Amino acid sequence: MQPHQRPSRFTVFRTPVVRTVLGWLSSFGLWVFRWRTVVNLPDGPKYVIVLAPHTSYWDFPILVGAALKHRVECSWLATANLFRGPAKWLFRWLGGIPVDRSRRNGLVDAVTEAFHESERLAVAIAPEGSRHPRDRWKTGFYRIAVAAEVPFGLAFVDFATRTVGIDEPFFPT
Repeated sequence: MQPHQRPSRFTVFRTPVVRTVLGWLSSFGLWVFRWRTVVNLPDGPKYVIVLAPHTSYWDFPILVGAALKHRVECSWLATANLFRGPAKWLFRWLGGIPVDRSRRNGLVDAVTEAFHESERLAVAIAPEGSRHPRDRWKTGFYRIAVAAEVPFGLAFVDFATRTVGIDEPFFPT
């Protein structure tokens, strides 16, 4: 997210009929492929979703399917490289916010400000910053949660047990 960008107001999560139909299709698809969902969202209208570990391209459709099934309206941060060409409109419509990782751009401050300005906001972040295994997570998600005074939930995709979801929320101090 650039300092001047905000989560889009026109996303799949804010398109009532399409959201409902895609929610049904997502429920059916997850059922067909035998995926189980476990969703424990924070009680409040604002929170950060931490997606970890993010190790596969399949994480994205499975997580979006689970979000649609459970009507979890969220935006997500991803590298700006994904938002090129014909896929640009699709990723934005699915709630994506491009991040230029080639330079420092005040991302933590911009997301924190978006939390302060919004009545309702959920932002998903992969703390590894990549699909490749990392020894350490980037700390932006934590700094955002502390500065915006919002909880975060740990989202996961477990291929071994075919379970996807969000674990109990955590309130950082």
